[in-house]
Amino acid sequence: MDPYDIIFHPFVTEKTMNFMEKNNAIEFVVRRTASKKEIKNAIEEMFEVKVKNVNTRISKDGKHAIVKFMPDFKAEDVGMRIGIF
Repeated sequence: MDPYDIIFHPFVTEKTMNFMEKNNAIEFVVRRTASKKEIKNAIEEMFEVKVKNVNTRISKDGKHAIVKFMPDFKAEDVGMRIGIF
């Protein structure tokens, strides 16, 4: 499956920006039927990074995935590439 069919866009709020700095993680809005493994593989393929773990939650906005990166990769660098800053 195409990773762009799984990952829709980053979810950016003040809280998620603090989370990015403190926990090396970014929150994305993802396809509601996507599994954690599919989300992990899609992020790794899209941004050429290694993902430590994925936590998901479902809200009124859709399914959100909090993607935590390995220490070798910085969430700020990924955020710069996708235009969060």
